[in-house]
Amino acid sequence: MDPHSDHSDDPRSFHHVPVMVERIVELFGPVPPGIVVDATLGGGGHSRAILDAWPHLRILGLDQDEEAIAAASAVLAPYGDRAVVRHVRFDQLADAVAELTDDGVSGVLFDLGVSSHQLDEGRRGMSFRKDAPLDMRMDRRRRRTAADVVNGYSAERLAETLDRYGDERYARRIAAAIVAARPLHTTGELAEVVAGAIPAPARRKSKGHPARRTFQALRIEVNEELSILADSLDRAISLLLPGGRCVAMSYHSGEDRIVKDRFRVAATGGCTCPPGLPCVCGAEPTVRLLKRGAERPDSVEITANPRAESVRIRAVERLGRETKAS
Repeated sequence: MDPHSDHSDDPRSFHHVPVMVERIVELFGPVPPGIVVDATLGGGGHSRAILDAWPHLRILGLDQDEEAIAAASAVLAPYGDRAVVRHVRFDQLADAVAELTDDGVSGVLFDLGVSSHQLDEGRRGMSFRKDAPLDMRMDRRRRRTAADVVNGYSAERLAETLDRYGDERYARRIAAAIVAARPLHTTGELAEVVAGAIPAPARRKSKGHPARRTFQALRIEVNEELSILADSLDRAISLLLPGGRCVAMSYHSGEDRIVKDRFRVAATGGCTCPPGLPCVCGAEPTVRLLKRGAERPDSVEITANPRAESVRIRAVERLGRETKAS
């Protein structure tokens, strides 16, 4: 991650390098004129590139992080009324779109997960690398923090969270250690407890910090990242104009499984017929997959932006008079 100042009240301090920006721009080139919803606006890097490349498109940028909103608003200000920014979470995208148009949108982009800014900024409490209060909220208007989860969940519920959202092999051991060490107040205390709960041989074999999966799971739980994703993808697809595209960028398996499933359902219409046989169940596809499977970054992209290493890109195009299922 790229270092930057912790004094994030200045929008210029919001530093986030957009991943695979050239490919994202390319994917939105063929869509009809209109609005592209950047559902995870961040610092506005993808949106700025789309506006620069395609004069037929406008941007509706959404984010739940007030610091991202401030930074992106500054970045997109030169584009005037071609860019509108709203401080909302992406599960409210339908309401945000309805404020601007009744006609649908040309595209929706989801760049999922946490930004490098949110990880790097110590006081947000999302990283095990910097000691900070157990917060982890992307939207600090919301009440529940990581401290509430860590100090309030039962051992069983904690273990379930670590297993589901972190694929943590030692979820039960870690959960028991957290409960025994309560109350915990800082990321440093939590990281130390987690590391101590994992067997020494496993710690030595770990590629990263032993608390990495636990922190990921807690962040996802606090921000409801996966629980709101499926419905939000469905809403995004329903808002697309014919020929419009929905593009999702995922960084871990939980996100990608949900994206793959919702795109598959839309591309098959939820068909329940045996694979390889003609559909007789009456399912009606609403999109076509732009590619079978996920796109991955090449070595050049990873070298330029290490955060791109784990990204998976999936994209669909809305069917209609202009398009046909392939």
